Amino acid sequence: MKRLFIGIGILVTFLIGLSSCGDSSKVTYSGPDYVMFADTMSLFPVQNSNDYFSVPVVSTVVCDHDRTFGVEVDDKNSNAIENKHYVIESNSVTIKAGERVASLKVRGLYDNIEKTDSLSITLRLVSEEDTQWKIYDGTRTRIEMMKSCPFNLDVFTGYCKVTSSFFQAYMTTTDMRLIKTEKAEEENTIILHDFFCKGYDIKLKFDPSNPLEPFVSMEGQVVGSTAEIFNTIHGNGKLMIDQPSIYTSYYNVCQSFVFQYMRAYVEGVDTVGTYINILEWISDEEAALLQKEGY
Repeated sequence: MKRLFIGIGILVTFLIGLSSCGDSSKVTYSGPDYVMFADTMSLFPVQNSNDYFSVPVVSTVVCDHDRTFGVEVDDKNSNAIENKHYVIESNSVTIKAGERVASLKVRGLYDNIEKTDSLSITLRLVSEEDTQWKIYDGTRTRIEMMKSCPFNLDVFTGYCKVTSSFFQAYMTTTDMRLIKTEKAEEENTIILHDFFCKGYDIKLKFDPSNPLEPFVSMEGQVVGSTAEIFNTIHGNGKLMIDQPSIYTSYYNVCQSFVFQYMRAYVEGVDTVGTYINILEWISDEEAALLQKEGY
């Protein structure tokens, strides 16, 4: 869920970094003047604020005069509706004299976007043909919009449904576990009681510092005994779990869930494997119904 920079943004940055105009001692790029969106795709988390999202437009050269370009919404390739889901500050963008970059401003309308909406806007830059780079369609960019609810740790306390690919591999009589969670003493951390096995609690930490990176993390912890899970003792008899660094685990406040990659291992023996956990927080009423079903 990091902001996406798809296309050849690195090359664009390289070109605009080398180009200049009006000072022969600094001219290292002598190619034509191309104008384009810096990114062909980006992710816009819509928060409950009046902040605008910036869509950068770049030029490969600096000019001694202002340059204004029109911006159109490609309705056929957009499902977000202008003035309902978002507003655009202006239908044009101006690169000032002596500069290479300008920004188009888009603001999401938080109250009009549902928690599960998957919305996108495709924009088209209206420019002269000789400023369009033939090998890179920089005249279009796609903005993926998602509702970003304010972080609240209370959302992740209470009853939680746990499903895991580990169950399918080693706990085949378990399709789902209903557990309770509560805040831990550590900041932005919860305790998941009886996570996989009764009597074994684990902790999960949330990072709310960047809405584009709503990550969770977990240090190595004992999740159960090898005797209970594998019907035999391996190593010290403790099954450990942690979070592999090569995968991203994240949370969603709006939809009250965590998607987590988990590595299972026995210290001094071997890694069992990497699995996916899905944690979903539910109401007391839904939990009561599940308890009647035997969960």
